[in-house]
Amino acid sequence: MVRNKIAKFTYTCFYIGYLPLAPGTWASLAALGVYYLLRNHPLIYVVLTLLAIILGFWSSSIGEKELGRKDPPEVVIDEFSSQLLVFVFIPFNLLNLCLGFILFRAFDIFKIPPVKKLERLPRGWGIMLDDIAVAIFVNIILKLTTFL
Repeated sequence: MVRNKIAKFTYTCFYIGYLPLAPGTWASLAALGVYYLLRNHPLIYVVLTLLAIILGFWSSSIGEKELGRKDPPEVVIDEFSSQLLVFVFIPFNLLNLCLGFILFRAFDIFKIPPVKKLERLPRGWGIMLDDIAVAIFVNIILKLTTFL
């Protein structure tokens, strides 16, 4: 019972997943706050990002089972952890913050075909891997923009 409560707290990202409008966007915005707070602590940021991803695989599988449908909107740990991943080793500034958020949300909502296939994977794999793929793609774009 306690395990399921911890999983729910995690997969809803501190209950953000229960917000009535655009819970995934709110979870991504919460990740921006973490990025801001840890902007001067890259090692802690990377460890937290990896922990969020690992917990995301575990808890999203439980969330899908508990809620009885594939990739339920209440499960937002995928958006939160992947939005964190977008900014790994990216210097903090307003341009990166805005561009990383907008590109991640756009590519997460309108998935490009190779990413869309990842959604079909079972349980937490499908929930998490499509967003992780988008995050890696956006991270690369942000890294390239630093050279322009």
